[in-house]
Amino acid sequence: MNTTLLIVMLFVSLLIGLMGLIVFLWGLKTGQFDDEKKMTQSIVLFDGTEELNQAIQQEKKQQNFRKE
Repeated sequence: MNTTLLIVMLFVSLLIGLMGLIVFLWGLKTGQFDDEKKMTQSIVLFDGTEELNQAIQQEKKQQNFRKE
């Protein structure tokens, strides 16, 4: 394999990895991963009635726990 091609492939791979790391660190810094409801709200669209009823019961338990 050509050495120049290998160097270019290595450079591009490192550049893509660095960009991914920067985006991940930016997400941590701005709190993109802190809100669990933001991450799971899209999943609710595919849940059945049983799962939704369980989620409502869990939310009620959490509210009762906060009141006490």
